[in-house]
Amino acid sequence: MHLLINRVINALLTQPTSLQWLQWLGVAELMAVTMIPLGYGLGFLQFRPVRSPQIILKVGAIALFTPALSEELCFRVFLLPHPTEALSPRLIGFWTVLSLIAFLLYHPLNALSFFPAGRKTFLDPVFLLLALILGVGCSIAYLNTGSLWLPTAIHWLAVVVWLLVLGGYERLYGEEGNSDY
Repeated sequence: MHLLINRVINALLTQPTSLQWLQWLGVAELMAVTMIPLGYGLGFLQFRPVRSPQIILKVGAIALFTPALSEELCFRVFLLPHPTEALSPRLIGFWTVLSLIAFLLYHPLNALSFFPAGRKTFLDPVFLLLALILGVGCSIAYLNTGSLWLPTAIHWLAVVVWLLVLGGYERLYGEEGNSDY
């Protein structure tokens, strides 16, 4: 328990440098040019922008806390060693693979239990592939910075773009306005 508390404190207090933010902006772009064509090519993503200002504001605000912040705490901060722990590359690799497996398994399990609206989407192999790419990017961001904030920003941006621009909202909830989101 002491280890988890230290990890959370360190991750909350560690601020990425300006250079790290800029580097990760480039990585986020690289992830986008990988994920978007892949998602379109495999028929998962569609250009379906949400037009309702209320939904846009709600999605932007809620997505910051769940899934972005909550999942980054669980799958990066809790499971991955903070850079101050100075573990061997082999152990870091082990925990990274374990956290990615947990991250991927979480989505179908969540859909089968607490979030039935996500069942079709979260069981889709293309969604899981895109989630894996996102998870790898967020893991690398956390391991390189030790900060919760950078992977949370990357995760939030990916989710918001997917939900509000690339058909995610419609895929999960149907037409605009048919959800509690």
